[in-house]
Amino acid sequence: MKGIMIQGTGSDVGKSLIATAFCRLFANEGLKVTPFKSQNMSNNSYVTVDGKEIGRAQGVQAEAAGMEANVWMNPILLKPRSDIQSEVVLLGEAVETFSGKDYRERFYDKGLEVIRTSLHYIKENFDVVVIEGAGSPVEINLNDRELVNMKVAELADVPVVLVADIERGGVFASIIGTLELLAMEERNRIKGLIINKFRGDIQLFQDGVNWLEENTGIPVFGVLPHIDNHQIDEEDSLSLQAEPYQRGNREIDIAVIHFPYISNYSDVEPFFYEEDVAVRFVKDPSEFGKPDAVILPDTKSTIQDLQMIKNNGFEKLLVKYVQDGGFIFGISGGYQMMGTEITDEFGGDTGIIGCNIKGLNLIPARTFFRDATETVRSNGHYHLRTSLKGNTTITGYEIHLGRTEVNAEYKSFLMLDDGKSEGYYGENGRVIGTYVHHLFHSDEWRNQWLNHIRNNKSLPSKSVVNTEELKKERYDRLANNMKEHLDWEKIKDMVNSWESEK
Repeated sequence: MKGIMIQGTGSDVGKSLIATAFCRLFANEGLKVTPFKSQNMSNNSYVTVDGKEIGRAQGVQAEAAGMEANVWMNPILLKPRSDIQSEVVLLGEAVETFSGKDYRERFYDKGLEVIRTSLHYIKENFDVVVIEGAGSPVEINLNDRELVNMKVAELADVPVVLVADIERGGVFASIIGTLELLAMEERNRIKGLIINKFRGDIQLFQDGVNWLEENTGIPVFGVLPHIDNHQIDEEDSLSLQAEPYQRGNREIDIAVIHFPYISNYSDVEPFFYEEDVAVRFVKDPSEFGKPDAVILPDTKSTIQDLQMIKNNGFEKLLVKYVQDGGFIFGISGGYQMMGTEITDEFGGDTGIIGCNIKGLNLIPARTFFRDATETVRSNGHYHLRTSLKGNTTITGYEIHLGRTEVNAEYKSFLMLDDGKSEGYYGENGRVIGTYVHHLFHSDEWRNQWLNHIRNNKSLPSKSVVNTEELKKERYDRLANNMKEHLDWEKIKDMVNSWESEK
């Protein structure tokens, strides 16, 4: 198999972003390239065209590669439901919830089987694969049954590039320590080093490059600068900052409530392309301020996160905010919280059959959790009874465990193509709830919602922002920026000559 694997000295060193850039660079050279990550742990997922669920990072990397995302790109997705349990999504479908110990003991052989099958599919259908590892390849307590680093490099039989984050400090120790802890056959597979997130004059690190090459015998393929505000989806919430895109004096302030088990927060990513919009992820009521709009995002544990809202004072704050005329938009788990009551009929959310909790009482709706997650692509239009203008097609997807019953006297938000009414639309559009993810990726809908907020502030309306074109430009900008600081020809030579060198 022709390809390359990006591993790191630790988590959040930039593997996902580098893999995204590599996918774009190979694609720009006319190759049919695919991303691959055998096992991903993230609640920020991506739904394929056939309604299957994979890690968000691999969906984004597929976009950068100019490919339609599929389940073979991320065959195993772990979605944390608590500190000790994760739901296992296998080839796009949820199958079971495991503790960490049970997963290692009961799932390993099945995991290896599906990884082999996925790699076979990729070998038969693509010219080159860009594989992303996870965490560090030298987690000694886990390595006897690991499914995502050196075992995958061995199965795919590709060379490895090791990435280290210089911003954290200790970059030399992290590289040398990683190499020393690898078995000799694993160390021999590492054919290059990349130093990431450098700030300042890169020429000042040349002595460091020389030292690494002399003492490891491994070439440094590049020293990459820290890229601020790249506006490309990160893999998981490790990369979320309190105010990641608060730049300058923005006229529209959107507060996104940062639940402990926040998921699919990429729903808000398109706002980063709006020049007058600032997005803040708010963890504590003290950070709330006076936002122009609030988004309640999805969560992998609705009842636990709703209990958090009640315990830390967010509940009263949000209720008063809506009473005072604020704009609030709930998505999936956030939508469920907005109702009057939630009942966990089968214990699917909490593990407690029949668990019941009062909602925020912002909309007249009740939610009942079922025993199986529903994942489906959704298409439709604004419901005719709303005050929304135009006949804009809405395209998105649903990933949820529950069903929500809205009082029939109130307006639905959407009319889906299958004839079903969906969501809640109230207070002339100030209060909206829906199960459909990706709505704000619809440029027309996002523009209409923002213009409602702008007009409410006596600000002029703005025209539609084409995010797809901007996204393509940013993939190219990211790739070209990294290429400028990489020995790209040497990387390609390594990929092309790997089999002949063995």
